[in-house]
Amino acid sequence: MDALLALMEEYGWVFRAFGVLLIAALVRFVVGRLLTKAESQAQRTTNEWDDALINAARKPLFLGIWVMAISFAVDSMNLQSQAEVFGLTDNLRDIAVVWLLIWFAVNFTQNVESAYVSGRNGQKVDPTTAAAVGKLLRATIVITGVLMAMQALGFSISGVLALGGVGGIAVGFAARSLLANFFGALMIFLDRPFSVGDWVRSPDQNIEGTVEAIGWRVTMIRTFDQRPLYVPNSVFTEISVENPSRMHNRRINETFGLRYSDLPKMQAIVDDIKQMLTTHDDIDQSRTLMVNFVTFGASSLDFFIYTFTKTTDWSTFHQVKQDVLLRIADIVAAHGAEFAFPTQSLHLETPEVLAGLGQSVSAQQSSNEPRDG
Repeated sequence: MDALLALMEEYGWVFRAFGVLLIAALVRFVVGRLLTKAESQAQRTTNEWDDALINAARKPLFLGIWVMAISFAVDSMNLQSQAEVFGLTDNLRDIAVVWLLIWFAVNFTQNVESAYVSGRNGQKVDPTTAAAVGKLLRATIVITGVLMAMQALGFSISGVLALGGVGGIAVGFAARSLLANFFGALMIFLDRPFSVGDWVRSPDQNIEGTVEAIGWRVTMIRTFDQRPLYVPNSVFTEISVENPSRMHNRRINETFGLRYSDLPKMQAIVDDIKQMLTTHDDIDQSRTLMVNFVTFGASSLDFFIYTFTKTTDWSTFHQVKQDVLLRIADIVAAHGAEFAFPTQSLHLETPEVLAGLGQSVSAQQSSNEPRDG
């Protein structure tokens, strides 16, 4: 009996460590069941905050239970051991807790951002704005966590901040392009000249495509031939950017030419085309609508149409424009007129006319000859 008691006293730390881990397993099981029940209840509500909170906390919480259990088990072993490594248990536990808090906070902001962008909570926001706020929050969380971890390791935060202020000047000169891209991204997030999913193009550079991602350094644009184009954000502070995705209408501006022989029919054709556009279902009547005879061309009588479609979709616009052009062709044909094409008139004279023309020239020359007095 004495031998058994001595054995238990000598190896009691094993039983204590095993007991701590067993309790941690039970706590892990209970917490898992509670989270599953809470998640099922949260899914019945329209509030996305509780869903984001539970989803973000699940993995960090489970891992945190085991981290705490292992650290307490190691503390129990420290009672029987004088190894220096056991003296780092408290610091490592503090760092692990800070890292788990960072993991939870980053996951939570990502879940909330995803909920607002997708509109699952009924309040859909601009993806660019949501991404900007989310990135700023995550950057703040990470920086704060790093400072807390350094404090846990015994570093002086005031000294680190002072060193960062001095080193920031050197970093600023060494990384001017990075800072320019960062502030370029900040201007995009604040001014919002375009958002993710917009079709953009620049008249200053060969940039055109659909915006797929806006980062802190580059913006990724998918060109229409499906190539990825990575544009540094600083470029957008120096060039003009056109955003066709935010158009209210698309314009139809075309000029047509009729034959000169169709001049008497011009007024009726112009009136009928204007009437057709006024009653067209896909033409925006609140915008400028003009159909006018404008000029006597070199080989045609020109009139133009100037109007706007209701749609801004590129494919639908061309379908509407095709319908308008075909209706104009039908109106011109209904009036018995035809569209002109570049022509030249060549006048041919008969031999008799040419002979008479030659005799008149000879008579004129002889009348001009001097006579003797």
